[in-house]
Parts: sequence; structure tokens; C-alpha cells
Amino acid sequence: MRTLVQFSVTATIALSLLLAGCAGGATPAPAPTQAPQATQAPQATQAPQPTSAPAAVEPQITSKELNLYGWSEYVPQDLLDAFTAEYGVKVNYDAYSSNEELLAKLQAGASGYDVIIPSDYMISVMSKLDMLEPIDLNNIPNFKNIDEQLRNPAFDPGNRYSVPYQWGTVAIAVNTEKVDKPITRFADLWDPMFKNNLVVLDDEREIIGMALVVLGYDKNSTDPAQLEAAKQKLLELTPNIKLYDSDSPKTALLSGEVIAGVVWNGEGALAHQENPAIDYILPEEGCGVWYDNLAIPKDPPHKDAAEAFLNWVLTPEMSILITRDFPYSNPNKAALELMSKENPDAYQTYMGFAATNPPADAIEKCHLIVDVGEAMTLWDKTWTEIKGGQ
Repeated sequence: MRTLVQFSVTATIALSLLLAGCAGGATPAPAPTQAPQATQAPQATQAPQPTSAPAAVEPQITSKELNLYGWSEYVPQDLLDAFTAEYGVKVNYDAYSSNEELLAKLQAGASGYDVIIPSDYMISVMSKLDMLEPIDLNNIPNFKNIDEQLRNPAFDPGNRYSVPYQWGTVAIAVNTEKVDKPITRFADLWDPMFKNNLVVLDDEREIIGMALVVLGYDKNSTDPAQLEAAKQKLLELTPNIKLYDSDSPKTALLSGEVIAGVVWNGEGALAHQENPAIDYILPEEGCGVWYDNLAIPKDPPHKDAAEAFLNWVLTPEMSILITRDFPYSNPNKAALELMSKENPDAYQTYMGFAATNPPADAIEKCHLIVDVGEAMTLWDKTWTEIKGGQ
């Protein structure tokens, strides 16, 4: 973890931190994906666009701490320190490794969290279960910075419960120095040359979903026969899988422990930064696509700090810190515009790499995860059997 930078947060100083990070200490990230023009295929029927708040008003908060529950290796320490310096609010950060872990912990009675970072389908699940606090966008004036194509998503019409954090794809990372044939499809990973040489996400929705897509089925199928076929297909892949890792799959790629894998786009971008021989391939069957969001659990103990934090993250300067450290795709149009002016080299790196800025034709073929309702019990059983080798 990088040495913490102590600073008094004003717009000018926040920008200087950004420039210092992008130009020097932290490798200029293949900034998280997407330019405004890439169409977001998985958008559903458009509900009325949420109204952006009026001119920014400095939030008045009395809370002295904020409890954040998010993915591991996902929120820059500099961003948290800047928030503390600006508002005098201490941030306590707990981490989870899957949406299912997040849901299970909250359903089991964990309380006290003020902000969480669920993915698209989990917003749907949690809102139906009345587990989320409605968001007043008038208290989040920086919502205006979000690319219009990424507002009003199908999983949360009107952004009633969430604001975008990052988005991205799930595709194939390959060490091209160790793989001597073209890899263009998820189906290629079943090749015997990958025996004991793959890392895949420890994520049932993405990995079972990948097998369903390879078989020509819907990624979100609830058909027991199709899920059984996907299970059998993944059991055939098991000899090639060396490890399941959702937290840091790039580590096995960079160490040479594996030669390919199914990874998050940000992990692929970071691996490529350290070893340019590691490429990120958007498969012909269509990759996975996901949208992570900031949300507030029902009845948070520090709601004023939670709303201030959401607004803080959506400032262009803070949003670029996220891209700098964790190069997924950035939904903040104003942040990308600022990056293009203040750090054109980092911006060109971001725009020129498929992991951070996938082309529109690839996005059109992507497969979004949706809530499968009661069929989730069958999905859980299938995943347990796959990992148990049954």
C-alpha cells in the first residue's frame, strides 16, 4: 500500500495530488474503461432520467465516522484520507470478495455500515428485500458528472438506490509469451495446453454464466437442465483450473503460476502494466459486463457522512484517483475530461486498451448478470458441486 499523503483538501490541492499520482509514484493506470461514446448495451427500458441536483452545496455533517463495506483492493487510501481531511470523518473500511458474501453478512444481521458497493444485480436483489436506503440526488450534486449513458440503469431505474462507482468486463487474460496460439473465445480455455494453468474468478454468477454462454445458453438461465449441462462443462474445465481467486487474480499471472485466466478488467489492466506480454482478450462469445455502485444500507448510523461520501467520490479529482489505482472503467465523464487535459499520456493509455475502454461492438455482445430470484438456490447448489468436483 502506497505511503499515505497528508494534505489539506481544497480543490487545488486535491488536483495536485491527482497529478502527482498519475505522473509519478503510482503507475499511470490504463485508466478504467470507457469513453462516453461506448454504448451500454445492457441498459433496459429507459425510465425518466433522474434530475441532477442544483449547484453544489457544501454538505453539513455532524458524524465523526463512516463505516464502508466494499470489495477488497477497490477504494484508494488517498481518497479516504482526503475525505477525512475535508470533513473530519474517520473511515472504517471492511472488505468482502463477492456480492453473495455482502448479502449474506447483512442478512445475518451485520449492522452499522453506512456505504456499500454492490454490483448491478445485487442492487435489484437488495432493493426488493428493502435493504437499501433511498438516495436523494439533491444531496449528491456531483451526480451530474456521471456519463448520461450510465445513469438510470435497468437494475435501478431513476438511480433511486445507487450511484455509479466503476464498471467493467470479465474476459480472458493471457500471457502471450507462454501461449503460442491465438486465444479468441472462452471455449479455448478448455484446451489441454492449459492443464493446471488457469486462474478463474471465485464468482458463481460469472463462471457458471461463462459455461452457459459457451454452451449457447442464456447467462442467467434458471433451467435446471441447462445448469446441469453448465456444471458438467465446468467439471471438464476443472483439470485446467489451478486456483479460484476474485481478490487478486493478477497475482498468479504475474508470478508465472498460471499462463491465462478469466479475470476482472481492472486486474487485466494492472497485470498488463507490470508485464505487457499479458494481454486482455474480449471473447467472441461476448464477455461479462458489470456495474458497481455506491449504495447506502437501510437505516445507516451516519447518513449525513454517507451522502457526503457519495458526493465526494463523484468529484472528478477523486474519481481519477480511483482510476489511477484500480483501472477498471470510469463512469465519470467529467473525470475523464479532466484526465485528458491534465494527464494526456494516462488518458491515451486508458483509451487505447481493451480492458479499460472496450470497443462498442464488444459491449454490444456483452452479457449482464440479472437477478434470478428463487433459482439462486439452484445456482448455489450447482456452484458447491462444481467446486467440490461432484
